[in-house]
Amino acid sequence: MNLLKFMERFGTEEACREYLYQMRWAEGFTCPKCGAADRPYQIKARNKLQCRHCNHQTSVTAGTVMEKTRTPLTKWFLAIYLMGQDKRGCSALRLKRELKVAYDTAWTMSHKIRKAMGDRDSLYLLSRTVEVDDSFFGGAHVGGKCGRGTDKIPVVFGVSLDEKGHPGYLRAKVSDTVDGDTLVEFAKSCIVPGSLLCSDGLSAYNKLAREGYRLESEIFNPRVNPDHLKWLHMLVSNAKAFINGTYHGLDDTHLQAFLDEFCYRFNRRNWLDQLFARLLNACASSKPFYRYALIG
Repeated sequence: MNLLKFMERFGTEEACREYLYQMRWAEGFTCPKCGAADRPYQIKARNKLQCRHCNHQTSVTAGTVMEKTRTPLTKWFLAIYLMGQDKRGCSALRLKRELKVAYDTAWTMSHKIRKAMGDRDSLYLLSRTVEVDDSFFGGAHVGGKCGRGTDKIPVVFGVSLDEKGHPGYLRAKVSDTVDGDTLVEFAKSCIVPGSLLCSDGLSAYNKLAREGYRLESEIFNPRVNPDHLKWLHMLVSNAKAFINGTYHGLDDTHLQAFLDEFCYRFNRRNWLDQLFARLLNACASSKPFYRYALIG
């Protein structure tokens, strides 16, 4: 939906609360404590739901990234809408201006939403044919090396390809180094065993063959084969433009969260009309995440 329709539908706290209730308990309310399935008492003065059997009180935000929030749901919904819709991302400074909240509040909200994005994408694995490569983010120290000897932040990327050779899902993981153990760890967490992995011929990838993956490696030479890893190289370039353009570069503390945001939106590029509902569902399904966990 466009912004005008969004504001018409979710312009009140009651509308947001009812939508979130229906999303979480579409089949009927279930008490999170005793498991009883029965319509709860509505305690409107405190925005609470009380179980008719054990008298446990809960809320529509309990058990989500919005748990114990003091920020109105109208502002949470708008933040989710803005971060889900704009492929360039939405900085905490922009959220501060749009939501009329403190910068600290906007920063915390944005990171909680990114946590939900990362949690949801962790449920999906890459399969079939997967392009895998590493890249480096950030700036090198003065006099630092280039290439794989650099002191920039290493990131391993993987993108699955469909039967037509078009990109499907994208995953990215920040690492300390790029070696065989790092690549095996990435593959086990992101790629279905038995998949065909296309890489640039780095010897460290050979370790993946012993873990049940098939390899198609060749030394990357753009003059000989310009299409080798073309989709992954393009997406890595887009990710760097996203990080540098919207957030003007990041350190290693929160780089993973912003890469999760980039991958999440890319992976849902074909469902533009469902971006808000899908991201809200991810936020409602993700476990509570408090500010102290965000501070590196």
